[in-house]
Amino acid sequence: MIWFVAGMLLTALSGVPGLFADRFGRGGERLACLLVLAGTASATGGVIAALASGAPALLTRPWSVPGGELALRLDPLAALFILPLCLVVGGGAVYGLGYWPQRDHPGNGRRFRLFYGLLGAAMMLVLAADNSLLFLFSWEVMAVAAFFLVTTEQERAEARRAGFIYLVTAHAGALALFAMFALLAQETGSLHFPAAASLAGGSATLLFLLGLFGFGFKAGLMPLHIWLPIAHAAAPSHASALLSGIVLKTGIYGLLRLTSFFAVIPAWWGWTVLLLGVVSGVFGVALALAQHDLKRLLAYHSVENIGIITIGIGLALLGRSFGMSELTLLGMSGALLHVVNHGLFKSLLFFSAGSVVHATGSREIDHYGGLLRQQPWTAVCFLGGAVAICGLPPFNGFVSEWLIYLAAFGASRGEGLSLRLAVLAAPALALIGGLAVACFVKVFGVTFLGAPRSAAAAAVHHDAAPSMRGPMLTLLLACAWIGLLPGTLAPLLQSAVATWVMPAKAVSLAAPLAPLPLVGATGWVLLIYLAGLGWWLHRRTRQAPRDVSTWGCGYVAPTPRMQYTASSFADSLVSQFRFGLWTERHGGKVKGLFPATGEFASHTPDAVLDRALLPGFRRLARGCSWLRARVQNGRVPTYLLYVALTLLILLIVTAR
Repeated sequence: MIWFVAGMLLTALSGVPGLFADRFGRGGERLACLLVLAGTASATGGVIAALASGAPALLTRPWSVPGGELALRLDPLAALFILPLCLVVGGGAVYGLGYWPQRDHPGNGRRFRLFYGLLGAAMMLVLAADNSLLFLFSWEVMAVAAFFLVTTEQERAEARRAGFIYLVTAHAGALALFAMFALLAQETGSLHFPAAASLAGGSATLLFLLGLFGFGFKAGLMPLHIWLPIAHAAAPSHASALLSGIVLKTGIYGLLRLTSFFAVIPAWWGWTVLLLGVVSGVFGVALALAQHDLKRLLAYHSVENIGIITIGIGLALLGRSFGMSELTLLGMSGALLHVVNHGLFKSLLFFSAGSVVHATGSREIDHYGGLLRQQPWTAVCFLGGAVAICGLPPFNGFVSEWLIYLAAFGASRGEGLSLRLAVLAAPALALIGGLAVACFVKVFGVTFLGAPRSAAAAAVHHDAAPSMRGPMLTLLLACAWIGLLPGTLAPLLQSAVATWVMPAKAVSLAAPLAPLPLVGATGWVLLIYLAGLGWWLHRRTRQAPRDVSTWGCGYVAPTPRMQYTASSFADSLVSQFRFGLWTERHGGKVKGLFPATGEFASHTPDAVLDRALLPGFRRLARGCSWLRARVQNGRVPTYLLYVALTLLILLIVTAR
């Protein structure tokens, strides 16, 4: 445990020395990066040592706060969240040397690194806390540090707006968590986290609803996702990777830790989480498909993947409700593995997107095009992340989604129609995967293929800096490792599920339940086949004549305007979800045999934030202003009437 605590402190203080360094020098940022790497390495070593010991590592120290206790606990469930956190935080620190150098950002670079390290350490403390007050303290530090990362470019109105909305939603969720932990302390008589499966009934329903609201806000479950797209888009890309890949998972962790306290899980808990997961997954990917802003698109894919994770959690909760240990193990293993996988491939995608944004100066997909030739390393890393997030072999996203598929199909063997209906999660997951493939075909094709669509894209003549490529390639290798050798994580997944709840009967995450080595072998076969096909195509290409032009489909003089735009490519699919997206379409109609030059554009605002909450609050503000103007109208007789009415009410009250 001492190594973990030392790593947490090093990470938290990593940005402090830079505050005293030269505003335009590189010494402060290099020292901060070194301290973050040392801190995450030390924390990783502490977690691995705790796992190797075979028992949870515990640390308890007194705290002067009434009811508080500096209680830390490292068990397999926390380890599955901490290990990807350390990799992403360390990789982001190295990535920032090339993406956000101090010499180019003298006004906010030092502040960014201060809160970057503080956010990483706060998340470690959230995941290791074993006391309610310590958890809430670290939760608030995490929220404030993330706010300062979102508002790094505070001179931009977009960043200030994103930070304000994030702060409001973060504290709305925190209020629910304060109430939840107060009720939990009343139930148990202590602020210490109760043991797994130690609570039976009481105020379980209210605790679950408060936790679902509070943790759901942080996780980005729809319709509580409103802060997520704008915050991810406004923050620097390596901060977006941390927000999307790790911060969201603290909400998932909190929900898992809460549900682990109860011995009996009502079936409606599982159905509620499962339904929220399906809605988040389907509408998250549909909203992503409709976006033109690259980082906003990736943010909506975080909503989608949180939906996939909660589908697995919902199936696991149903398994506990109906006493099906196999369903519990498969659903929770798939959800936990997807927590790890999403942290890896989503950080990889944000790093790759950051390379594109850094080179072109724009987040608009339609301003890219033809970047494969100039940024081959970025293109390969983005393609690997895209394959992983679409749940395709041989990368890691396929393995976790496959486990959730097995859980959904396993529900069909349950007793009773109510449980068997959970098999419908499988077609929902298939729909999510199909739409994700379409979305990333659009993104990769418009961004990296074809001809440059803007002067900025045409002016790109370099790939990402080595300090940016290193973390990207490391995450790509991690995604490939889990996809090709998934059996290496099976013992940790099994232990984490046992930490969440001990199954009613002994079941193993191995054949015939989940033959992970077979999945890895299939990935190897596919990889070898693709390598062989690529080698054969390369040989054929070298033998092809060089004096013959490529067939241009009848276009003698193609121009960038003849290419698909992000709007036109996705329009046919987006139109299928018009009932929930309310996409605004402009132009696109062609008339006559020889039509004039036309344009097509579409815009899809967020249905919850832009269509409901913001207009509703504006109307409420106008109503309050109207009421204030009537009540405080500046007329003396009106105020005398208020005084008389107040005296009359006081007389009536005192007379009783």
